[in-house]
Amino acid sequence: MSRLKLPGVLAAGLLAFQAVALASSPAWTEEFSGNDLRDIRVGMAAAELADSGYVNFYCAADPKRTLAGWKNWRDCPADASGTRAVRFDYDPSTSRDGTMVAGHPAILTLLVDDSGHVAGLQIETDPKARLYIRKKAFLLGLQAKSRYGSDGWACTESQPGAGEQPVGGVYLRERCTKMISGRSLVVDRNLFRRPDQDSKSFVDETRISIQNASK
Repeated sequence: MSRLKLPGVLAAGLLAFQAVALASSPAWTEEFSGNDLRDIRVGMAAAELADSGYVNFYCAADPKRTLAGWKNWRDCPADASGTRAVRFDYDPSTSRDGTMVAGHPAILTLLVDDSGHVAGLQIETDPKARLYIRKKAFLLGLQAKSRYGSDGWACTESQPGAGEQPVGGVYLRERCTKMISGRSLVVDRNLFRRPDQDSKSFVDETRISIQNASK
């Protein structure tokens, strides 16, 4: 996390979020036995994915190629490793607020390997979310790290690139990694303004990658 002081409302919000996250996080352990997202668990068979609760399936590599459901994952093009990426949303009939992860609008991608198992899961904050929600997007990474145990993360921070500026006095380009229970975790958090962005535009995002590392 940047050492620059957080001003006003942003600082208060971050401190409150951290307090809740730390209070709810379990003691650090090398084991994690829960699901990774709802009833989805990295390493499970794709055939075991629930038929209900999810909609709008399509191939991440070819968005025009829509799918009827999880069972059609082989219709998506494979990458060099044979993994196929399926985008999906929560069913609005069961998720009134839409596709949200910990209160953040999210873009979700499931990765399935050639053996028919869930090889990974990618969770990204939605850059099209309303500003008042999007400006807190970098906080999702804190909750992700808390969920898998707040200790044991290896984190690096990048320095500002040419012309990049802090937002509200904060510059953040952080990557944290961790191995736990056959999972390789990567959490990227960014908060900064590019040279070509005006005062109302900025980069504020969290990207979470959960990969099956047990094979």
